[in-house]
Amino acid sequence: MTKRLPLRPRRSGGFTLVEAVMTIAIIGIIGAIVAVFIRAPILGYRDTVDRAELTDQADLALRRMARDIRLALPNSVRVTSSTGASPGDFLELLLTRSGARYLTPDDGVDTGKTLSFDDPNKRDFLALAPPRTFDGVRVGDYVVVYNLGPGIAPADAYSLNAATGTGGNIARIAGLNPAETAGTKTVIDTDLGAPVRTVTLAGNPFAQQAVGMASPQQRFQVISGAVSFYCAKNTDGRLALFRAWDYPITLNQTVPTGGKRALVATGLSTCDNIFDYTSAAAQRTGLVRIALSLTGRTEAPATIRLVHQVHVDNTP
Repeated sequence: MTKRLPLRPRRSGGFTLVEAVMTIAIIGIIGAIVAVFIRAPILGYRDTVDRAELTDQADLALRRMARDIRLALPNSVRVTSSTGASPGDFLELLLTRSGARYLTPDDGVDTGKTLSFDDPNKRDFLALAPPRTFDGVRVGDYVVVYNLGPGIAPADAYSLNAATGTGGNIARIAGLNPAETAGTKTVIDTDLGAPVRTVTLAGNPFAQQAVGMASPQQRFQVISGAVSFYCAKNTDGRLALFRAWDYPITLNQTVPTGGKRALVATGLSTCDNIFDYTSAAAQRTGLVRIALSLTGRTEAPATIRLVHQVHVDNTP
């Protein structure tokens, strides 16, 4: 009879606690070594992306402001401080929509078609403009003649009286013929042989000036209203730059409390000296300097500063 040998107990598979601890320690050491080498490139990439985003944001903001400044009514750009402590954080302008030529009795046409600088009751006149260039004008826009800028009465478009829709050298458009809904419709005056639109004003302030401030070139501009760019705290507590429009035109420059506003740039490092404007009424051109400093949101944020200069045509 065969004798069976006693069975040995099988050893359980897997790692012992000591082996597991050693494995974890080795992995941790290797991970720390790898982190030392890859941390700098990752942070560098993050900072590069952050700076690129800040630069793009500042560049778009500068382009947006430059476009409005180039469309500013001559001698309407003004820069001040919204807080009284940091000069140059608030820029305002009157935005030009279109322009044309008006008729005077010297043109040898019916006086019923001219812009009167003598009769306050005459509110209608013909506007001579190339086809399609006047189609963007709307009832509620404003006609301005020979604007010389703030402080030079009566040639200051900021002197508008909101109640009457007139003041100084500015008057609200109360009617257009053909109406603005006519689109591409062009009317040719048989006497002049040129495209015309009949403009009806809410009043005639030009005939109420002590000394008539007519344009030497018989030109007028049409503005849609005032536009402001100003620095203030955003809802997240960070400094931001805003664009405001569709608010009342006022003689004194103040931060708009009504109308509409849109965010232009966020994360500004400071509100100080964003805008600087060099001009005088006797100068035909002005220069607006815009300096934006933006800061990122990381724990070691990048900061970029872009400066842009915009020429302004101040020939009224």
